[in-house]
Amino acid sequence: MAETEKLICSKCKKELVLKKTNFSYLGHSFFTDLPKCPDCGMVYLSEEFVKGRMSEVEMQLEDK
Repeated sequence: MAETEKLICSKCKKELVLKKTNFSYLGHSFFTDLPKCPDCGMVYLSEEFVKGRMSEVEMQLEDK
């Protein structure tokens, strides 16, 4: 995503803002800043994030 692009919530039509977001998987939690709607809380997960960071965390936790 280019830095000049603004993400808009499809439900609320509000601009998404970076917010600390909690994820839980296999009893473990981690936090990261992601674009989130200030009204409804919908989070935008980019393909890059899902295939990169989330996949990495998933593999680490499943190996334990």
